[in-house]
Amino acid sequence: MVATDFKLKKLDYGSITCSSSPRRISVLVEGLPPKAPDFIDQRKGPPAANAYKDGQPTSAAIGFAKRYGVLPENLLIKKTSKGDFVFAEILEVGLTTQDLLVELIPKWIDDLQGKRFMRWGVGSLRFSRPIRWLVCLLDKSILPIELSNIDPKIKSSNITRGHRLFNQAITIAEPKKYINLLKDSGVIINRKDRLNLIKSLVEKESLSLKAYPDLPENLLEELTDIVESPFLIKGQFNSSFLELPPEVLINVMQVHQRYIPLYSSNEEKDPLLLNSKNTLESSFFCISNGLQDSSENITNGNQRVLIARFSDAKFFIDIDLAIKSKQRREKLSNVAFAEGLGTLLNRVERIEWIASKLSNFIGISSSEASHLNKAAYYSKHDLVSQIVSEFPELQGVIGGKYLLFEGEDRKVALAVYEHYLPKGAGDFLPSSLIGSLLAISDKMEILLSIFAKGERPTGSSDPYALRRAANGILQIIWDKDLQFDFATFIDQASTYWQSLFPAFNISNSRLSLEIKHFFQSRIVSLLEEMSFDYDLVQAVSGKSLKIDTLLTDLTEISNKANLLVEMRASGRLSSLHSVVTRASRLAAKGNLDLEVLSSENIVNPQLFEKQSEVKLFELLNKIEPIVKSSDRDRHRLLAECLESGNETLANFFDGPESVMVMVEDKKIRDNRLNLLSILRNQAFTIADFDLIKA
Repeated sequence: MVATDFKLKKLDYGSITCSSSPRRISVLVEGLPPKAPDFIDQRKGPPAANAYKDGQPTSAAIGFAKRYGVLPENLLIKKTSKGDFVFAEILEVGLTTQDLLVELIPKWIDDLQGKRFMRWGVGSLRFSRPIRWLVCLLDKSILPIELSNIDPKIKSSNITRGHRLFNQAITIAEPKKYINLLKDSGVIINRKDRLNLIKSLVEKESLSLKAYPDLPENLLEELTDIVESPFLIKGQFNSSFLELPPEVLINVMQVHQRYIPLYSSNEEKDPLLLNSKNTLESSFFCISNGLQDSSENITNGNQRVLIARFSDAKFFIDIDLAIKSKQRREKLSNVAFAEGLGTLLNRVERIEWIASKLSNFIGISSSEASHLNKAAYYSKHDLVSQIVSEFPELQGVIGGKYLLFEGEDRKVALAVYEHYLPKGAGDFLPSSLIGSLLAISDKMEILLSIFAKGERPTGSSDPYALRRAANGILQIIWDKDLQFDFATFIDQASTYWQSLFPAFNISNSRLSLEIKHFFQSRIVSLLEEMSFDYDLVQAVSGKSLKIDTLLTDLTEISNKANLLVEMRASGRLSSLHSVVTRASRLAAKGNLDLEVLSSENIVNPQLFEKQSEVKLFELLNKIEPIVKSSDRDRHRLLAECLESGNETLANFFDGPESVMVMVEDKKIRDNRLNLLSILRNQAFTIADFDLIKA
C-alpha cells in the first residue's frame, strides 16, 4: 500500500520497514527526497480530425489548449488504438514530501482492513481498537495530520507510549531513535525479533528441563502478536491430571490458554492413548507480557486458571465414560443436522451406506468391511458427549478413544479417531485404510447432501467447507492409491440420494454431473497448489477430457501429472509432444471418436501405398495392448513407445516413403486420417498434448 502510493506519486524512497505489536503499527521509510520530481504529463484531447480543418486549429483544439494553458500550435498529434488524437503536454510540479505524506497517511489508516474492524464512538473510521495516539515525523519535524473521522479526534505528535505497565509517555526526537526508545521502555517493536526471542526462550528452557515443547507455527504467530515484551514463565499442574488423554490437556493449554505443552520424549505417540502418563510433563510454558518482577503472581494466576479448566475436562470425561457409545449414538436422533437433511443419526446412516458401497467398489476383505461398517456406525457418537460440547476441536479424537476404552477393536477406534482428517491444507491424512475409507464416506455424505439440497460454494462463501471436503477425498485417494471407478460411484450415490430426498425434486443425473464437475475443478485447483505447471494440469485434468473418463480412476491423474513433470525435467517431453501434436493437427480434420483406440475394422491395410503407412500401422498395434492393459506402469510404457515412434511418424510425413494425407481419393484419405487419429487417441489416454507447451 505504501510502496504503491509512492510509485503513483512518483516519490522515490530507499526502504520501507513495517512492524506491529498489540498496541501499535509502525512504518519507517528511509531515503525520502525533499520533494517529488517535476514531470511532463500528456493529456488526451479531441480526435485530430475534429481539432484541425485545412491545417488550422478548430474551436475544439483552441478550447482544449486553453483548458490546459498551452498554445494551440504546441499541441501534439499522436496515434492511438482508436485513431489520431490531439494531446497537450503539461508540466506537473512535484509536491513536497511533507505535503504528500500529510495527504497519504490518513488514507493509509483508512485503507487498513481486518476481520473484526468496527467503528468506535461517533467516528466513521473502522479499526480493531480505538486509536489513542498518532506519531508522524519527517526527520525531526512533526507532520500536521489530524484524524477527524474518529472519536475523539486525534492530532499527530512526536509522543508515543511504551509498555502498558510502564505507563509513561516517550518523546521521539527523530525516527531513527524510535526503536531504541521503545526498547528502553519495554517494547520490542520488531515483530520478527519478538518471534525469534520467544522461540529462543522456549528452546533454551526446554533443553534445561530435558523436555520437548509443542509449539506449532500458528501458536507461535499468535503469541508474537499478543505480547510486546515476551518473557517465559514455567508453570506446574498436579500430575493426577495426566490421567486425562493428551489431546484434552494439549487442547486446553494451546487453544484455550495459549500455553506451550511439554512432551516427555520426542518419540512417536500412540494416537489412542487414554492417558498422558509417559507422554506429557506436568509442567508447561506461558509467554507473558508482564514484568519480570511480577512473574510469581503471573505464574500462580495461570496455574489456577489451567487447573480449573483441567478439572472441568475431567468432570466431563467422567460423565461421558459412564455412558456407552451406543447410547450416545441413539441420542443423535435428537440433534438436527441441516434443514431438510434430518438428524445427525440420519447423517450417520447415510455415511454407513457410502462406507458399504466403498467396500464393494474397492474390494476390501470381509474383516476390513466389517471394521469399516462398525466405524461408520459409531462415527459421530461423540458429538453428543460432554467433552466435545465443551471442546469441539476434539470431535473424532475422543470418539475413537472412548471406543477403545469400551473394548472396541483398535482398527475401528483408530478409524473414528482419524476420519475428520485432513482438516485443512497441509494437515495429516488418515494413517489406516479403514480410517481413510471412513473419512471419504464422511466427506462424500456432506457433498452429496448439500448438493442435493441445492446449495453450492460461491467465490466468497463455503459454509459447509465443501471445497475442503473434496480436496480431502482427492488427497486420501492419491495418498492411499485407491483404484476404483469414482465416476460410477458418484452415479450410484446420486441415484440413492434422489430416493432419500424426494422433497428436493432432484434429478440423479444432474446431481451426479454437478458433483463430477465440482471434483474436476478441485482436481485442477489441487494440482496447481501442488506446483504442477499450469499446462500440464490442464492436459491431464482440464475440460477437454470427458468427465467420466477423467474420474474413472483418480489415481491415474496424479500418476500422469508426475510422469509429465519427470519427462519435462529430463527434456523428453518436447520430443513426445512433437510426435503427438503433428499427428493431432491432421487428425482433427477427420471425424474419428476419441474413444477409438484400436485400428481393427477402422484402418484398412489393403489401402496402404507406402511402407511408412505399414510402419505406422504396426506402431499402433504395438501400442494398443499397452493402452488397454491395467498395468500400473502403462502410461510410462506408452510414453516410451510413442517416443520410439518419432522416426516412424517422420517417415510418414517426410522423405521418400512419405505420403500425402489429404489426397482426393476419399477412402485413402480417411484411412490415413484414421491412422493419425488412433495415434492421437492413444496418446490422449496420457494427456491432451495440444494443451502442453512445447
